[in-house]
This record gives sequence, C-alpha cells and structure tokens, in this order.
Amino acid sequence: MYNVGLAGLTFWSPNINIFRDPRWGRGQETPGEDPLLSSKYGSGYVRGLQQRDDGDQNRLKVAACCKHYTAYDLDNWKGTDRYHFNAVVTKQDMDDTFQPPFKSCVLDGNVASVMCSYNQVNGKPTCADPDLLSGVIRGQWKLNGYIVSDCDSVDVFYNSQHYTKTPEEAAAKAILAGLDLNCGSFLGQHTEAAVKAGLVNESAIDKAVSNNFATLMRLGFFDGDPSKQLYGKLGPKDVCTQENQDLAREAARQGIVLLKNTPGSLPLSPTTIKNLAVIGPNANVTKTMIGNYEGTPCKYTTPLQGLTASVATTYQAGCSNVACATAQVDDAKKVAASADAVVLVMGADQSIEAESRDRVDLLLPGQQQLLITQVANVSKGPVILVIMSGGGMDISFAKTNDKITSILWVGYPGEAGGAAIADVIFGYYNPSGRLPMTWYPQSYVDKVPMTNMNMRPDPSSGYPGRTYRFYTGETVYSFGDGLSYSKFEHKLVQAPKLVPVQLEEDHTCRSSNCTSINAVEQTCQNLAFDVHLKIKNIGKIRGGHTVFLFSTPPSVHNSPQKHLVDFEKVSLDAQTQSLVRFKVDVCKHLGVTDEFGNRKVALGEHVLHVGSLRHSFTVRI
Repeated sequence: MYNVGLAGLTFWSPNINIFRDPRWGRGQETPGEDPLLSSKYGSGYVRGLQQRDDGDQNRLKVAACCKHYTAYDLDNWKGTDRYHFNAVVTKQDMDDTFQPPFKSCVLDGNVASVMCSYNQVNGKPTCADPDLLSGVIRGQWKLNGYIVSDCDSVDVFYNSQHYTKTPEEAAAKAILAGLDLNCGSFLGQHTEAAVKAGLVNESAIDKAVSNNFATLMRLGFFDGDPSKQLYGKLGPKDVCTQENQDLAREAARQGIVLLKNTPGSLPLSPTTIKNLAVIGPNANVTKTMIGNYEGTPCKYTTPLQGLTASVATTYQAGCSNVACATAQVDDAKKVAASADAVVLVMGADQSIEAESRDRVDLLLPGQQQLLITQVANVSKGPVILVIMSGGGMDISFAKTNDKITSILWVGYPGEAGGAAIADVIFGYYNPSGRLPMTWYPQSYVDKVPMTNMNMRPDPSSGYPGRTYRFYTGETVYSFGDGLSYSKFEHKLVQAPKLVPVQLEEDHTCRSSNCTSINAVEQTCQNLAFDVHLKIKNIGKIRGGHTVFLFSTPPSVHNSPQKHLVDFEKVSLDAQTQSLVRFKVDVCKHLGVTDEFGNRKVALGEHVLHVGSLRHSFTVRI
C-alpha cells in the first residue's frame, strides 16, 4: 500500500484496552477482558507489524502503536462521552488490569508508539499527565519511539474539559508531559506562541521532533530509492494471493466459538441435508463481516454463499436490518418448516455497537429473539443460531431452548467469514475458538453503571465486580468457554506441592506472620517451577484445543478469584496425546497487586486449574 502511494508506514494499531464492560462499542477492536491475553496479543501483534525479515532490531518494517492509553473503555453511554469522562481508577486496578497490556507492548513488543486517550484518569487528561507519559511510558518502560495523542485530544482537553485557561498552556502542558506528536492541528497552531510566552522551552520541542524523526529513520524514510529497500518490490499483486486469502479463511475458522451443541446436531452432513433454510439479517451480509477499522477485502464470501457451496439453500432475511423493528416471521417460518435444517444468522453490526456508540442493553436488537424462537418452534431438524457481533449478548433464551440445537459466535469474521462458518457447520473444520470475554445477563447492566471503573466487587453496595477475574454473579457464558467436535482429556504429570521462598536472614517476615512478600528482584530470582500436562484427544476427529492454566491465589489484597497464568494451543489427531509444558515464574505469573499498586507474592495455598483439574500447592518461607 505504501509502495503504490496509498498508505504511510505508521499504523495506529493495535487497540489493547481491556474489554471491561460488555456495552462498550469498541470492545470489538480488542482482544478481550483478560490482561495476560491482551498483553500477549499486543506484543505479538506489534512484532508482526514491526519486525523485519533481515532481523535488524534497529529498523522497522511498519511502525505499530498501542492505544488508547489508558483506562479508556467508554465511548458514549447515557449522556457520558469519552471527551468528558473522568475515569476514577484505584491504584490496584490500574496496575493489575489497565496497564499490563501497555507495559507488555513496550517492554516485550518494543512498540514504536503509544497513543494517549481522550478521557481523564483521576482528574487529569492522559495526554497532559507527566506521570503517565514521561514517568511511566518513557521513564519506567523506556519507550523507544514517540507518544501520540488520539485525534484532537489536546484540543479536547482545552475546549471540552477546560483543563487549561489558554490554548498555549494546553500545548505546553502536553509537550512537557511527554507528548511528541498531536493528531490534529492544535499543536501546529499554538506551540510557537507557547514558546514565545515562555511556557515551554525549544529544547522540549527538539526532543519531541527527534522522537518523531528517529521513528521515520527506523522506517527507512531517508534511505534513498524506496524500491531498492527490503520491501520495495511489493505491490498490488502481492495483496490478494491465494495464500493470503486462505489465511483470511483460516483466521476466521479459528475465531469461531461453538457455545452449544446438542448431540447429533452439528456437524451437519452435506449429503443428508437436501434443503437448508438460511434466515436472518446477517445471513447475506458483506461489509458487516469486517467490523470497524477495516481494510479493503479481496472478495467477500457471505454466510449464505458459504453454505450454498455445500447444499441447496432457501434464504429469507427475516428482518430488513439488524435493528429488526418488524420481523417477517411468517415468511421465515414457511421456509423453516419445509427445510431439513435451519441456520439463523443474527446479531449486531456497526449501527448497534461502534466507536462513539455504546449499547444500553445486552439483548438481541428489536424482534430478533421473537424471530429465532418462532422459527425454532416450527423446525423439524437441527436449528443452528449464529451470532455475529463484537460484544456478548444475553441469549439465555436460546441457551435453554431445546429446539435451538447449536449456537455459534463468529465475532466479525472478515472477508472469508461465510466460508469459515460453512466449514464449521459441515464439519470440514473442527471448531476450537474460545470466548475472550464474559457474556453477562441483561440484569447485570441494569445494576451496573458503565461509568463505574472498579474491577473488584463491593459486597456492601451489591456491586458484583467485572470480568471473570472478579465478577461474582451469574453468567450466560464464561471467559474461555468453547466446545469442539472432539473431547479432550487433561492429566497432570508434574507440578510441585511446595514452593519455598528464600529470604535473607534479617527479613521481617521471618519473625512476623506475613500474608505476602514484596516481589522484588532478590526474592524473585530463580523462583519458578514447571507444570507438565498430558492432553489427549479422546474424540473421533482431529481438533485444536487451547489449554488454559489458571491460578487461584490465597485471598489477600482483594486478589482475583482466579486469573490466567498461561495458555497453549495444541492440535491433535483422534486418539493421540501430547505433553504441554508451562514454566511458571512465581513473581510474574502468580504475583498479585496490593492496594497501593505494589507487586506481591501471596503466601499460603494456591490452586492451579486446567479444565476440571485442580492442583493445590503451598508457597511458604
């Protein structure tokens, strides 16, 4: 794209904000609600964009940008918008939920850029906060690159948040806080006057300019003829290759989550199904499948096209769009009643959830539920409900309805989404996707305002907490849920019963009863152990399986009920097994954050979970 003049080489991606609340319209852009998953995704994404094939560490293929720093996850909800929102966040939640993905982006991914967000955090605009920018990103994490504002963020904190009295002060505050680049025209218009008024020195401007130019240098902007550089020969012919189109299909297949499957329903047999009814407002969509911040697809395969490639289909939209103000129930029932099986493709699109558009409820829009239930009632064969959406939905009605035999969540599956959906439904591909976020019941959002940033529950007010790590209420589906056409068995081969911590002789915890110790360098050295598991595919077909290693720490410092320690995906033929090894670093993986944001290792009994397996061990001095 760059070589033909259609793009630059800096991309403001990935979005690694924690998907804290199911109503957030931009949750679709993120890897989900878990800090460890988001951290691994962020650094992996960055390395994929930035690392060059010649291994030169000082140069960049493309410059990535981790956004939106930080505690940013509300766009526009019931009169509160991102330009005026002050996120009140505890030190504990900041350090164990909101910051880890950004830290990993910089330290593990070596990202070229971090973008500060529109909102305030504890009363300060993020783009004007020297502690967050110079202090943490550049100071503690040693960013090698530039810090950029979200578009017009500086203008926003001057004009909307009235954080400074004059535009010159706003420009000076941003630059002095550590901002190097402003998306928009605000700094271009006001920085010179800020320098003349003595609010900021030229040396601070020089520093910002240097950080920007150093990034351009690492990208090769000053290296002469671009066509003679490492990637100079790439052109339009390289975009839609068969290999790239196959990759789009494979990514979509891996992302599909099977949430319900009554024995004998999926996969469907392409030979016994003579007529498949395909119903729903998302059944024949194209652009909906690519979500937001989308590229230009090579070609689209809609769900209807994907399914029609295998069997004869009868199509009925059922609603004119996802809002589904009036469902055409009778027409849909007619095609469903005479079909051997029914696939309903429902859910959301950008009119329901998007940037600057949060949801107010978790129910399927309009009359979608009515349409699904009525169609299921008259169907004589399997009924497969496919949900296309970025966020979770309260589909309890479908989960408990025996007439709805299978449920798939496909996210926004991309250009080849329709082919991937058909691959799973007809069993050409064995699903292995897992939910990256909790699916809550509607009662949750009736009780919990989106503006409450607290992750931890508060029993005194009835606040239930957020995400699988802290939420104490009922769920529709849980983080990590997902079925397969195979069954997998876990066996623990190796794990310790006791993990001793070596402390120096005069350490206070040797004489007094400590519940936790500081995770400091001398304590943490060589404090690690191995967990070995045998994973066996006891099913009839080959399948992928994600092994999640969770830990429940002792209940000190308001620690999580459980948290993800590591995960590994294995692919196994029927009736074969494999050994999965995890290296657990006690301070890094089992540490908890205390009320003051300090990293601690809890002493006492910890429990490791893998599937239904439980293993207890003790950490002690």
